[in-house]
Amino acid sequence: MASAMTSRPGLATVLRTVAATGVAAGIASKFLLEDARADSPAAPRKVFGGGPAFFSLPLESAEAVNHNTKRLRFRLDENAVTGLPLTSSLLTMSWPGGRWLPVVRPYTPVSGADEPGYVDFLIKRYPDGKSSTHLHALGPGDSLFFLAALKGPQWTPNRHRHVTLIAGGAGITPVYQLARGILRNPADRTAVTLVFGVNGDADVLLKRELEAFEKEFPGRFRAVYAVSRPGTGSPHRKGYVTGELLREVVPPEHGDGAVFVCGPPAMERALVGGRGEKGVLEEMGYRKDQIHKF
Repeated sequence: MASAMTSRPGLATVLRTVAATGVAAGIASKFLLEDARADSPAAPRKVFGGGPAFFSLPLESAEAVNHNTKRLRFRLDENAVTGLPLTSSLLTMSWPGGRWLPVVRPYTPVSGADEPGYVDFLIKRYPDGKSSTHLHALGPGDSLFFLAALKGPQWTPNRHRHVTLIAGGAGITPVYQLARGILRNPADRTAVTLVFGVNGDADVLLKRELEAFEKEFPGRFRAVYAVSRPGTGSPHRKGYVTGELLREVVPPEHGDGAVFVCGPPAMERALVGGRGEKGVLEEMGYRKDQIHKF
């Protein structure tokens, strides 16, 4: 892969792009919406074609997943799909109550890019989270405004024999999206190890889906969970995502693997390293060009 530690473009850069192409975006979004509404069962229309979007989608349902996370489903037209490439997120804009200025945040869909009629997000509410608190207050029929699709690290099928995906907390959403895309592509034979670190048992999001992958792709997909504060009788190992854990569960690096990381800043810093210091992954033998951040 071309870059050492790839990450999404900054919001300021995206907003400058959006502002500079406002007129074109308006025309493009109108075209995309009309395409999405077209009655063509044989050819689902892609709502997000990349770049600016500039339209709202209505909330169809909101489901509580645990004490601080909801699954929000936004409705597309019946024959429309998101059409997003792997590792993409969607830049949203909302107006929480009492604020003069909007809040802009990226969120990664957990539904498939080819699933028609809806797009799903897992949204974790943070105590001081302006956007997440607002989104948790939405009810069916309310809308969310979408600014643009953002591309993450590039994925090339079969470029690696094995890939390690490391997630912490809400960082599971882009990691899950990539794992799902790899496994659902019949032409991609890449093996996947997913390591997921959380605070408590209830924070192990998407576990049912991950267990289904293990059953469907035995020997090719494995999920490992590390819970810092597991409950009594928990089926999960107690601990954090450390070098010791990774050396235990990740196959030895032979030079052609890759690792993708998404989690809290402290976790990413420990794994990836910082300016002038090595992280756990480099100490394990990964080169910088093999390490990618969402």
